[in-house]
Amino acid sequence: MSDAGPRVRVELTSDHEIVHARKAGREIAQQLGFSTTDQVLIATAISELARNIVLHAGGGAIEISTVSSRPGIAIVATDTGPGIRDVELALQDGYSTGIGLGLGLPGARRISDEFMIETRVGHGTSIFFRKYVP
Repeated sequence: MSDAGPRVRVELTSDHEIVHARKAGREIAQQLGFSTTDQVLIATAISELARNIVLHAGGGAIEISTVSSRPGIAIVATDTGPGIRDVELALQDGYSTGIGLGLGLPGARRISDEFMIETRVGHGTSIFFRKYVP
């Protein structure tokens, strides 16, 4: 999933960076012409992915860019944490390995037009998310 255009990369180690990533994503979504509702959904997906990185992997990064093929936003969330042992289980609504509600990954997948997870236990996870302007 290669993308072009403006890029924002946010290194994630704490809640402060999660807020920065969310804001950057919402600003790019607004510039692309997403509706206010879609801007909120995109920002929420970024928050959920970033929070998972901080809580479960101890850190990583979110990269936000525009899609080159048509108007849209691309998000790549990466970490070098423990990986996801059971991706199908992690994508089920309500499943959580922590104190969360279990809506992060399934919620992000639900609002995306393209969603892919690459993970290797003991080596980390990369999540690719795209949403196109309707």
